[in-house]
Amino acid sequence: MKFRAKIVDAACLNHFTRVTHMIAKLAKICTLRIRPAKLNFILSDKIASGGVRMWCELEQENFFSEFQMEGVSADNNEIYLELTSENLSRALRTVQNARTLKIKLTNKYFPCLTVSVELQSVSSSSRIITHDIPINVIPRKLWKDLQEPLVPDPDVSINLPLLKTMKNIVEKMKNISSHLVIEANLNGELNLKTESELVCITTHFKGLGNPPLDVVKNRIVYFDLLHEDVSLQYFIPALS
Repeated sequence: MKFRAKIVDAACLNHFTRVTHMIAKLAKICTLRIRPAKLNFILSDKIASGGVRMWCELEQENFFSEFQMEGVSADNNEIYLELTSENLSRALRTVQNARTLKIKLTNKYFPCLTVSVELQSVSSSSRIITHDIPINVIPRKLWKDLQEPLVPDPDVSINLPLLKTMKNIVEKMKNISSHLVIEANLNGELNLKTESELVCITTHFKGLGNPPLDVVKNRIVYFDLLHEDVSLQYFIPALS
């Protein structure tokens, strides 16, 4: 197996860094799936046991100026790596003034994802910071558990309000209860509700519109975020 990639464009570098920071907030441990055309960050907890699932997909040509990989075989040209999300996010915190970012698969007494950041310097010389992130190479027999989740036909789908607005509301509601009730209908109306023994709080949104995806009644809440070059799918099991 071989993998090496390079980012030189500042906008692509900042965008990739923001994605890794987001992944670190959503999943402590994640799987990095590497294919010739795409990268995926995957969280695959068992929804039946109350876990969440995440599927984040990046088109590699939209980020990397150089991208080379060889999978486990010609017929299975993929690589699956398990890593601690925060380690990758921390390694990329120094890229704000970077010239280039290089990522490659290495073996330094243990399998690593080596991240090298070339920093700008006032002199002609450059300064390189290297991080060796420990990884586990996932064997092929376990790949079947790390495929893109199938989305059941929704009972209700709805466009979300501004994410910043929704985030502020949910963060305040979590001080009332650890559970959140999400109600949506086909008239573009969304309610967020939480309650305790002393109080019940509901926030109402109207006129949101109904696209062809989102909530499967009493089973799962499915979020699909599309932003520029990144697709993020997030699955949360419903409490019966």
